Amino acid sequence: MSALGHFLEQEGIATVSISLIREHTAALAPPRALWVPFMLGRPLGVPSDAQFQRQVLRAALDLLARPAGPLIEDFAEEAPYEDLGAEPDALNCPVSFPRMRTDGALAERLDDEISQLRAWHEVATRHRGRTTLGLTGLAPVALGEFLSAWVGAQPRATFREGLASAAALKQASDELKAYYYEAKSVQPGRHSPTQIQNWFWTETAAGEVFLAIRDKAAQGGDPGMQGLGSLSLVPRAVHAMLNARSGA
Repeated sequence: MSALGHFLEQEGIATVSISLIREHTAALAPPRALWVPFMLGRPLGVPSDAQFQRQVLRAALDLLARPAGPLIEDFAEEAPYEDLGAEPDALNCPVSFPRMRTDGALAERLDDEISQLRAWHEVATRHRGRTTLGLTGLAPVALGEFLSAWVGAQPRATFREGLASAAALKQASDELKAYYYEAKSVQPGRHSPTQIQNWFWTETAAGEVFLAIRDKAAQGGDPGMQGLGSLSLVPRAVHAMLNARSGA
């Protein structure tokens, strides 16, 4: 959208975009852009919060009064917590889950995690009446197996005929991450998008798998895989967060 904005501006049409990854937007130098510190896939914040969404849209539209830049304005507020309703009615779950495993092979730990999160994902789907899963046609366990194979010595090139390896990895990783995020969002307590993101990348086997695939893809000779490894699989904001934690 940042690149398209330049063409529209040449025709005299003022443009503004909403950015979720500031580094990507800065590289494209858009005429006007509002960067928002929200979870990927949620440019207006949490669902069903019309007041906050209007606030984001007004902040973006206000930039149309500014001369064409390049200009990136930062939205200062974090998205509010998602309102899931009263916990006893919406989220009460009598099952006590064991803690996620920290030992064993990575593929085994990933499979165990996915199984443990299944009940929570079912709660999330019932509560919202929908899920974002379904693009790949694979069940979460199958998504985990497909991604785990890429960490091992015998990766599966794709799960659908005609789909390139890089595209297959991107679709599978996006869908499995959505499964984790949706499941985590309805667990007891209130979880901000940033907290869910940090949990995924620092406390789960899935995060470990994604990082391992990122490293492997970046070292390959396929340009599509290199792009996946350097830009798409792990957001740069997550790179920065992990580097800060490790002191790199």
